[in-house]
Amino acid sequence: MSLEISRPARDMIAAGQLFHQRGWVPATGGNFSARLSSDRMLITASGWHKGELDDSAFLVADLDGAPEDRSRKASYETLLHCQVYRFDESVGSVLHTHSVANTLLSRRYESIRLAGYELLKLLPGIATHDAAVEIPVFENDQDIQRLASRVNDHMKKVAMPAYLIAGHGLYAWGSTVAQARHRVEALEFMFECELRELENKR
Repeated sequence: MSLEISRPARDMIAAGQLFHQRGWVPATGGNFSARLSSDRMLITASGWHKGELDDSAFLVADLDGAPEDRSRKASYETLLHCQVYRFDESVGSVLHTHSVANTLLSRRYESIRLAGYELLKLLPGIATHDAAVEIPVFENDQDIQRLASRVNDHMKKVAMPAYLIAGHGLYAWGSTVAQARHRVEALEFMFECELRELENKR
């Protein structure tokens, strides 16, 4: 594995182990990617358990989602990663998780409002806990190209640090794998707080 690929792969392997320990990527759920250049990315191949990734778990694809090695199968949701990279050239990594909290909240709400949390400061453009962020929820769709188009249209109108797919999971990103991981951790913590607060009101 080339040096270009080995560092982001190593970082995504570590993220997969951490996320699996926390119950955010059960079984083969979730997918991770890292930008390699203006038109290429490294992404988890289809069917890999994210807590058990190794170097062979990744493939290189272009930003249309086509693997360089056509014998390899990319994740079904590759086009959602492509959409983020094509929309924002500063994004260096996209991480997708399936936690209990993000799944349940996204089934209940059309967006999740996060306010007053210290960890909001890990999201772009926020320097104080005295802030609020809306995380949009998109209806799940087996037509990934159509779903990616809906996300893209929304991004053109509203800046957002991440989004949810109803009953499906979280997509978050950053300039590096490490920054994307930090944002996932912050968001998952806040989602769990929101879910517990909701349950306590019953």
